[in-house]
Amino acid sequence: MKKSIAALSLAMLFAAPGMALSAEPAAVYDMTQELSSKLATEALSICHAMDRQGVVAVVDRGGNLVSLMRDDNVGPHNTQAAWRKAFTALSTKTPTKQLATKAQSSPDSVNLNTVNELLLLGGGVPVKYRGQWIGAIGMAGTGGAESDDRCGAEAINKVFGGNAQQQ
Repeated sequence: MKKSIAALSLAMLFAAPGMALSAEPAAVYDMTQELSSKLATEALSICHAMDRQGVVAVVDRGGNLVSLMRDDNVGPHNTQAAWRKAFTALSTKTPTKQLATKAQSSPDSVNLNTVNELLLLGGGVPVKYRGQWIGAIGMAGTGGAESDDRCGAEAINKVFGGNAQQQ
């Protein structure tokens, strides 16, 4: 019986010429090592132009750390904070600055603070390329959420020509 069902299924597949299969491999963009290094380098360069130092972490679409760069004399806790901000931005597809504001004003969102990996502080920015979320950048240790956020967001805009988030 099983053989006849399989044969019938194959016969139906080949009996309908021109019928396209709906299951095709997806075209997926990824956060490559080269791209993540470029983002991280640019983010630190922007921070340095503001006379600030920090840590930058870049994650791929799965939340995996791809690049991490740290200036000298930055507190060790900032390394983990940068990764968690990038992870949070990717996971929620929302800049962490915006997420932190929402969590402060919404009783429903405040519970996000209970998820260990999420960090609701400004400085995490998701990276969207051609309609796909490919990763995120997280900054920490630059002197506050505003400068953390600015370094990451400006790096994305500079590397992608200012319109990566809109594509």
